[in-house]
Amino acid sequence: MARFGFTLAATGPDPVALLRGLRLWDPDAQRPVDEEGALILEQLGRAADPDLALRQLHRICEREPGVIERLGADEDLRIRLLTVLGASSALGDQLAAQAGQWQVLGHTVPPRYEVHSGLADVPALRQGYQRGLLRIAAGDLADGVDVETTMAEITALADATLRAAYRIALGRVATRPRLAVIAMGKCGGDELNYVSDVDVIFVAAEDEDLSAATTVAAALMEICGHVAWPVDAALRPEGGRGPLVRTLASHLAYYKRWARTWEFQALLKARPVAGDSGLGKAWLAALQPLVWHAAERPEAVEDVRAMRRRIIDQVPRNEIEREIKRGPGGLRDIEFAVQLLQLVHGRGDESLRSGNSLRALRSLVAGGYVGRGDGEALSKAYRFLRNVEHRLQLQRLRRTHTVPADDGGAGTAALRWLARAMNYKREEPALGVGRSREGAGLDPVAAFRADWVTHAAEVRRLHAKLLYRPLLAAVARVPADGLSLRAEGARRRLELLGYADPAGALRHLEALTAGVSRTAAIQRTLLPVLLAEFADAPNPDAGLLAYRQVSDTMGSTPWYLRLLRDEGPVALRLARVLDSSRYLTDLLTRDPEALRLLADDTELALRIREPLCDGLAAAAARHPDPRAAVAAVRAMRRRELFRIGCADLLSGAGELAPARPVDVLEVGQGLADLTDATLGAALAVARQAAGAPPEFRFTIIGMGRLGGAELSYPSDADVLFVYEPAPGMRDDEANGVALAIAEQLRTLLSAPAPDPPLGVDADLRPEGRQGPLVRSLAAYQRYYATWSQIWEAQALLRARPVAGDADLAHRFTALIDPIRYPVDGLRREQITEIRRIKARVESERLPRGADPLTHTKLGRGGIADVEWTVQLWQLRHGHEIDALRSTRTLVALRAAHEADLVSVEDAEVLDTAWTLCSRVRNALTLIRGRAVDQLPRHGDELAGVARILAAGDPGEFLDEYLKTTRRARAAVERLFHA
Repeated sequence: MARFGFTLAATGPDPVALLRGLRLWDPDAQRPVDEEGALILEQLGRAADPDLALRQLHRICEREPGVIERLGADEDLRIRLLTVLGASSALGDQLAAQAGQWQVLGHTVPPRYEVHSGLADVPALRQGYQRGLLRIAAGDLADGVDVETTMAEITALADATLRAAYRIALGRVATRPRLAVIAMGKCGGDELNYVSDVDVIFVAAEDEDLSAATTVAAALMEICGHVAWPVDAALRPEGGRGPLVRTLASHLAYYKRWARTWEFQALLKARPVAGDSGLGKAWLAALQPLVWHAAERPEAVEDVRAMRRRIIDQVPRNEIEREIKRGPGGLRDIEFAVQLLQLVHGRGDESLRSGNSLRALRSLVAGGYVGRGDGEALSKAYRFLRNVEHRLQLQRLRRTHTVPADDGGAGTAALRWLARAMNYKREEPALGVGRSREGAGLDPVAAFRADWVTHAAEVRRLHAKLLYRPLLAAVARVPADGLSLRAEGARRRLELLGYADPAGALRHLEALTAGVSRTAAIQRTLLPVLLAEFADAPNPDAGLLAYRQVSDTMGSTPWYLRLLRDEGPVALRLARVLDSSRYLTDLLTRDPEALRLLADDTELALRIREPLCDGLAAAAARHPDPRAAVAAVRAMRRRELFRIGCADLLSGAGELAPARPVDVLEVGQGLADLTDATLGAALAVARQAAGAPPEFRFTIIGMGRLGGAELSYPSDADVLFVYEPAPGMRDDEANGVALAIAEQLRTLLSAPAPDPPLGVDADLRPEGRQGPLVRSLAAYQRYYATWSQIWEAQALLRARPVAGDADLAHRFTALIDPIRYPVDGLRREQITEIRRIKARVESERLPRGADPLTHTKLGRGGIADVEWTVQLWQLRHGHEIDALRSTRTLVALRAAHEADLVSVEDAEVLDTAWTLCSRVRNALTLIRGRAVDQLPRHGDELAGVARILAAGDPGEFLDEYLKTTRRARAAVERLFHA
């Protein structure tokens, strides 16, 4: 018995006795009685529950003994009947109760035709429905009919039942009303399962039809409840509180004024199914425009997301992991993702307007809205979960969506039955239910759970990816007529959006979307949003041109458009980068892979110094040739510049900002850390190229904005080169090695290449350009002891070791501390000299024609004003106030306030001005792609700066800038000349 899957339970019928009664088993020989008996026993053993199948077969044969003979002779009947009996106790009971019904399993006409116009009363309709459902179940369980076909057949049977019930219900009224029955939900979507309410909406033509139509509608609901399933009209306007039947005009008025987003979402599946077909089609046609504009409501996308969260919250906590419909990773996750994509993209693409989930998903994939891999994964998961749902419901023909618990008792037994019903067998892989990796011999329950967990996890991931895709909300904000890229409509749209050259922009669109390739299809989904995003920039045409250039560069890269469509806010972030920054656009075109940084907030986090130094040093070490080594370093620097620039630019971009926005101080520190790492890696290469012995000490001291860790994007690295000869080395030989190192380093870092150069400027060295490029520590000591001038002491305030020998750097710092922080402070003539130099800088170094009120660096109240003021305090008081000994301007400013050198009000004014001017300077560089210090008083660049700084109206921003710098200038004149 065990060989055939039967069990000898302490309670219940003995399978041996049942088989003897059916004349299938010879107990003496312990084998089937004949060949036909063996075939029947083998088929019983393949059933999901062999014991159940045997018991039900015995019950049928008690009334109709001829069944056994038919089963032995008819293989198709044998497979269908015994498979059904082992999978569904409810259908087995039905077959046992209704003599001869098993014979319908041999019918060849479609199951829906079991319900037809000749069924004149409710009992006949009920029997017809039962016959049809039995045949669908047999095809599903035994014939390997695809789940999509099974859902379509169940829906077609339900349609026929509704129409038959409608005809019977008309007999209860004297006057035939004009009434349409609209299928909703799974019935409307052609995807019913075995046991489900059938959702409908009733529509009457005119007010005079309402009374009779309501009677017919109520009768139809009553008849269907007796025949097959409850009819649920709760999706009608106002739900259960509203009238059962409304006129078409009343429906239209409600949906125009009162309907919520979920009600339009429900209408995606609306389909006339019974009654007056002309009225049903008119109702649908009247509501379609409202459905396809629903996503344009400001709250629409979030409404759908919130509704999905509420559904999950309604699932009992002890069932949520086993709920295949409403739980996370279940059918609702797939349906909501598909429906939201339909609502948003279907406004401009009629191919997406299907009420059927799988057909809609295929259209979304074909149109490029969903990736092929993602679409295939969702389709497989949907089919798998619907198969599970069907098997669960078939067992007792009860509405359920909960997988049994593996509790070691009845739940485990039910789980084992479910696995077998899904064709998970120990001796063979599963058949047609998405199995792909289990081999023979795997426990059916374990194999089923493995597939289920895999599908659920994938659905959860893709649900979050698609439903919470930032691009969706952006697409929803684009009006429906803006989704089309057809020439005439697109040109009008471009004009309305403010493109200065609509014809040129249209040529870009045509080039990007030409043809029927998948690349063109995805571009057609992205461009309506990107056009609107570019329109928010001061120069939309430049943004579109940059996108065209990047797309042309990366068009053949398989991941490029998928990344824009699928990964978080990448597309919107890219639009902001392209329409705001020529600097970042140039970096991206040289390094397309850097686009991936925009997908993940963690990738926009600035790297700290130590990992940068290690990474760049390792990159250089992989190349024996100096040029190749430094080329690798510069390539990594380019990627990091893009990271820092994007983090800076996007920090003021609202919802596109990284999780941790960066400020101007962090940008300066990040650029300084990157420059330190670049110099360190290049120094190692230059030492090797110059043949410097290991004992030869060489260090680089950062000066200026590098020393202060306040760099801007294209800033040169101001440095001093310091060396110390190796023991026994002649001075001239050591000087030659040091000079070779410095020259090699400068040449390699500034050589023409696709990557941005790093200028290494040593003009702040003793004697400036007239002095030697490199000096030994002893030479510096002699110079500073004899010839040092006050401007050099001021320059040394920002001296900071950045690369090379740490001990030598420490000794150099100890050497210069008494010079930059003189023990007795400054003499009167030194203070006068500093003030004279500052005045000379203002008059001579401000470019001809520059506006001193809006020059961020040298203008009134600008960066230099604040820095000169702070540095004067450092020179005068640094010897006695340790906190002033910082290379960073704002740190020293705060220390000056804490030391009562400046009031809190003045300190705040200076801090605000320095920060604002530094931010403006960085923004101007990002916009133009090169170093710029002059803030324009009008035009696109002023608007661009205001946008990057999230400062609102450009004119108001300019007023605020002038007010801030004017206050700072007043404070500087009081403090600097005090």
